[in-house]
Amino acid sequence: MAKQGNPYYQGPVSDHFDGVRFFNPGGEAPKGFRDLLRWQFGGGKIAWPKAHNDTVVPAKPDTMIGGAGLRVTMVGHATLLIQVAGLNILTDPVWSKRASPVSFAGPKRAREPGIRFEDLPPIDVVLVTHNHYDHLDLETLRALHARFKPRIITPLGNDAVIDPAIPDAEITTMDWGDGINIIDGVALFCEPCHHWSARGSFDRSMALWGAFVLTTPAGNIYHIGDTGFHDGINYRAVTEKYGAFRLANLPIGAYEPRWFMKAQHQNPQEAVEGLIACGATYAVGHHWGTFRLTNEGIHDPVRALETALDEQGIARDRFRALSPGDVFEVPAVG
Repeated sequence: MAKQGNPYYQGPVSDHFDGVRFFNPGGEAPKGFRDLLRWQFGGGKIAWPKAHNDTVVPAKPDTMIGGAGLRVTMVGHATLLIQVAGLNILTDPVWSKRASPVSFAGPKRAREPGIRFEDLPPIDVVLVTHNHYDHLDLETLRALHARFKPRIITPLGNDAVIDPAIPDAEITTMDWGDGINIIDGVALFCEPCHHWSARGSFDRSMALWGAFVLTTPAGNIYHIGDTGFHDGINYRAVTEKYGAFRLANLPIGAYEPRWFMKAQHQNPQEAVEGLIACGATYAVGHHWGTFRLTNEGIHDPVRALETALDEQGIARDRFRALSPGDVFEVPAVG
């Protein structure tokens, strides 16, 4: 797609949209094609096991969690089931075998989903943080719509990807700073993160990416699908706006080599700094161990997270790197 048009979104120029492309204000742009080739042919990739040694025991979630309860179940990669205030919320749902536009190539799932699709409780809301294939999977969205017809909420422009595949889906798009009520007492807000978007070679940053904040009677939840650390700017800003969080869901994987990935993917040490900056009592580490996207080994993110927590004097049970099938009953705060 040439510079003159955006196939996903048309709207006014803003502090993060130039009329054609979205951008990270004051941030580092992702690397270009030449650097991509340098990375891909530069070596240094740690092999993942062909058959993962850890057996996935799929969880069977309850129908709902009410009261002060807050439960997170890891499906895999950035797909989490969040159960709070009687709502069942899925983030960036991917049950497909590959995170790819085609079924015969691209990053292949290394571990089975932590919840069988048939064991899902009724899904009320699906949050799609951006349109990369490891976060926006049309096959899974079609299946969820056929079974549950959930409300799909996503940043600006991503409806242009989803709507042709699911014409009768209820899709809500949000800009950074927008807020909506989900049910009485539960609100959702879209906030900045430091990333980018693309479904092909010529549509880079033409749909918006974002993080989400859920305010609930059980406490506030901060969810990031993908982000570069960006000197902690967005972490500090979101805390100034919403106060501390009971839970933050933070990506910890797909970070090596740093010279290429820093602008788009934080590493575990930066994720721990993010935990501190956003005042979260607990955190879930995701975006690791399911799809091999970058150079680090399959268990490296967990080891690096534990080292970073120890160096900061933070108890490891405050920031849990969840594997598929793991269930985190988030303790009450205060």
